[in-house]
Amino acid sequence: MGVGVDEAGDDQVRAMVVHGQGGVGRAERLRRADPGDQPVLDVQGAAPLVCDRTRSAARRVGVEAQDLAQDQPFGHLPGLPVVFGPARHSGRSRAMLGKIGARHGNGAAGMSDQMEELRPDPAEGARDAYALDDSLRGALRQAVDMGEVAVIDALMEPLHPADIADLLEQVSAGERAAWLGLWSKGIDGEVLSELEWGLREEVIGLLPPEVVAAAVRGLDSDDVVDILEDLDDAQTAALLDALDDRDRTAVEQALAYPEETAGRLMQREVVHAPEHWTVGEMIDFLRAHKTDLPEQFYHVILTDPRMKPTGYVTLGRLLSTARKTPLREIAEDSFRVIPAMQAEDEVAYAFNQYHLISAPVVDGDGRLVGVITIDDAMNVLDEVHEEDILRLAGVGEESSLSDGVGETTRQRLPWLFVNLITAILASLVIAQFEEAISQIVALAVLMPIVASMGGNAGTQALTVAVRALATKDLTRANLMRVVTREAAVGLINGAAFALVMGVVGVVWFGSPMLGAVIAAAMVANLLVAGLAGILIPVALDRLGIDPALASGAFVTTVTDVVGFFAFLGLAVVVLL
Repeated sequence: MGVGVDEAGDDQVRAMVVHGQGGVGRAERLRRADPGDQPVLDVQGAAPLVCDRTRSAARRVGVEAQDLAQDQPFGHLPGLPVVFGPARHSGRSRAMLGKIGARHGNGAAGMSDQMEELRPDPAEGARDAYALDDSLRGALRQAVDMGEVAVIDALMEPLHPADIADLLEQVSAGERAAWLGLWSKGIDGEVLSELEWGLREEVIGLLPPEVVAAAVRGLDSDDVVDILEDLDDAQTAALLDALDDRDRTAVEQALAYPEETAGRLMQREVVHAPEHWTVGEMIDFLRAHKTDLPEQFYHVILTDPRMKPTGYVTLGRLLSTARKTPLREIAEDSFRVIPAMQAEDEVAYAFNQYHLISAPVVDGDGRLVGVITIDDAMNVLDEVHEEDILRLAGVGEESSLSDGVGETTRQRLPWLFVNLITAILASLVIAQFEEAISQIVALAVLMPIVASMGGNAGTQALTVAVRALATKDLTRANLMRVVTREAAVGLINGAAFALVMGVVGVVWFGSPMLGAVIAAAMVANLLVAGLAGILIPVALDRLGIDPALASGAFVTTVTDVVGFFAFLGLAVVVLL
């Protein structure tokens, strides 16, 4: 994506053209866009031309869109809209707009100049498009040290809650406490919900109780439950007391479900309607209760008199249908419901597999009790993937950069102990060939190579297997085909590296027989590594043991033992 800027004087229009992908070209000529132009929809989805009318006393950013004919003196592709009028832009878009007009602000000119330097450059490469700039962290530290609350407000105002949460995670504990001591009222519920679980309790402990209470009141019930799960009993009780009766009841009902189930994940705020309602009645209802609607919802769920879901209507279909049309006539009756007791990783799989945006949650009697939306399901999917990676690395499923030394040590020590046991087992195998190693020193030089290659090959197969099991791609139906493939890959790779190590044995030690021994051991160990990497996770999964948690230790043990035994055993038979 490229950006072109045309700047004019204070009483002229300053235009920013954001060039989209997929054939949208660069505007060659610009004309002044007047507020009287009639807006139309940009049906081609082209990126907008934003006009920032800047005068000496005020600045406006527009929200109307206009489609200009190609023969008009504007010179852009058809469908590229022009935007005027007041608007509030967020995230990176707002930062780009602010960069254009910052020098024309009135009031705190020094702050505007400072903010100008901190705006992200949209022309930078996409690699760091969403990374927080070091200058922002430096300016924040300086503002905290100086006690400049107004500057902190100005620095935080353009940021998304997720970016503020990242900043809280990246600064030290002392800096975090000083920052929140000055800016506690700026923390809202969205920031708390974006924090890592390990840091959330610390941040809440640094905030005044009334600030935390005000923050959680604006959240949907599922986000409140997510926050409460990380708090101690005293903090949980205090937050529950801060909620009104209706919200507290919804949260307590969700907390009654077991952890990591759909009942905990769902939000209790549900937009539903009887089947016999019309489109007009539904729209009027939404307008009349706009303050009670969930922050995000995508469907209106239709229910029968027993509160059982019978279908849903998308918001787009609702808004594009005549008012007198019954909802049942435009409802989608092919939809999936989520049992409240279903495991949350199964819920995430269903959303990913069937491309769901939201899904109703039902109790044991099939009655509607809540809804799960795509953002919550994808959060679970992200957490599951993160846990698998951490478990494979043996650092604990809840390891975080915000953890202290003691907590990090506690998480890693057990897995290092398991690795110590496997190393001792491998050493016991080596001890059986102590006499052979003393006679042929080259064996001690070469045997780590065989074990290391087997371990790496086993880890490769193991990673693929664990990922396939997590996504349900590896099943009984294709297990034999995958095992055969891994065996073939092990043999081919083993033969390739056997040739290399055979040459090394001859050139380095001048012994063709030693080269043949290490070549044969390499083939055997890589074959076994491929089979172990696929079969061990499958076996653990069948036994109900998390393969990401335990497979690594077993595969490492197998490849080390087989590698040492094959190499040293063949050496005894052939060379002695």
